[in-house]
Amino acid sequence: MPTPIYFVDASQLQQHSDAAAWAAANQFDAKAGTYCLVPGTDGALVKVLVGKPDVMETWSIAALSRRLPVDEYQLADAWDVATATKLYLGWQLGQYQFSRYKQSTPPTLPSLTLPNGVNIDHVQAITEATYLVRDLINTPANDMGPQELEFTARDLANTYSAELSVITGEALLTENYPMIHAVGRASSRAPRLIDLRWGDPSAPKVTLVGKGVCFDSGGLDLKSAKGMKMMKKDMGGAAQTLGLAKLIMQRHVPVRLRLLVAAVENSVSGNATRPMDVLHP
Repeated sequence: MPTPIYFVDASQLQQHSDAAAWAAANQFDAKAGTYCLVPGTDGALVKVLVGKPDVMETWSIAALSRRLPVDEYQLADAWDVATATKLYLGWQLGQYQFSRYKQSTPPTLPSLTLPNGVNIDHVQAITEATYLVRDLINTPANDMGPQELEFTARDLANTYSAELSVITGEALLTENYPMIHAVGRASSRAPRLIDLRWGDPSAPKVTLVGKGVCFDSGGLDLKSAKGMKMMKKDMGGAAQTLGLAKLIMQRHVPVRLRLLVAAVENSVSGNATRPMDVLHP
């Protein structure tokens, strides 16, 4: 049987008479963000008490999903479907691991039984989309340039039968996208405009626009080392829109979706764009 997880506040803690003394000995006072592992007489884990927050949110047990001993757990309290979905989703999101560069096998993590009424397809789609966003942002710039963002968009287009067009390099000038070209022209990795379209053309139109600066040196106005340290995340907007596009398509949301990503690397060279440059269309 899965080990039950109970949310308790200070008053509800008294209802667990079998655990009151143990909780007190471990200084567990049921404050939000705290938890207590309760063993039975044989020392085996019999329940988990979790401090109940004022508002149940997606992240209420997200951290717990990595901290508990490896085992199977279940939500013991009676939650409505919306709240149970939040908690289950938070559990899944809390178990994200970025292991692309690790040689060792990722550790086994505890699992949570699907609560009654929760739509597993819905949760799985959100989890996959969020993991995609995190993977893109966490990947260092040497492995996540404009072309890699294009590869991600192409993979989504192939998976969900979307249309994809890409304007690359000097073609940006002939197609009248001089600003995208200017920011990315100094890099050896060509700038590009990624344009994905999906869904019924007669459906309500939704357009997502993502900033895809895969690394930003500030052009010739070089940032400080501290300022440049996290500039691989300057493509976070592109990552977010790619993840959201995946979610929309996977869940068959009835819209006409268009995704635009300007993917560039703002590198350093003699022809890099500079502060106060005036660019002519």
